[in-house]
Amino acid sequence: MNRYRSFTDPELTGLLEDGDHTAFTEIYNRYWKKLFLVAAHKVRDLEEAEEIVQHIFVSLWNRRESLKITSSLSAYLSVSVKYRVIKALDKQYHQQKYTDSLGMKGIADDSTQEWLDFLELKERLEKLVCALPEKCRLVYRMSKEQGLSQKKIAEELEISEKTVEAHLGKAMKSLRAGLNQFMMTLL
Repeated sequence: MNRYRSFTDPELTGLLEDGDHTAFTEIYNRYWKKLFLVAAHKVRDLEEAEEIVQHIFVSLWNRRESLKITSSLSAYLSVSVKYRVIKALDKQYHQQKYTDSLGMKGIADDSTQEWLDFLELKERLEKLVCALPEKCRLVYRMSKEQGLSQKKIAEELEISEKTVEAHLGKAMKSLRAGLNQFMMTLL
């Protein structure tokens, strides 16, 4: 186990793709606290933050064989936590909205600021998506917003699956970079 601490992230990722439990444990130990602190800072609920981070690592393990990390592992995990935080804030907002619609006022909290942060992040993401090249943007929307598989996108657009994969990779790289810059300004 100690020798895994000296491995680089790409080495650990390669071992993870091969199903190496010890490599996964090292990645978990290396990044859990950092991801938890980011999530906790944003959602301001320790249980929710822990759930977000646990979900990211469960997903990482479950997707290990098909994992395609185009940037650093750290950036990949940071973006993952950001997307999960957005989902959590959206869920909190809708729960609060529903509670308010029933006339049940909850304990005063700072969900308004969280919702404004969420809206700002969502708006920034949409601007970044709109700035993508046309074909790249189309493939991204079909994949992420419509939930279509790469094979289905390739069939509908009459392009190869490799081309779809390339467009998605380019889109994700561009969006990660833009969101990373944006999130750094919020921290």
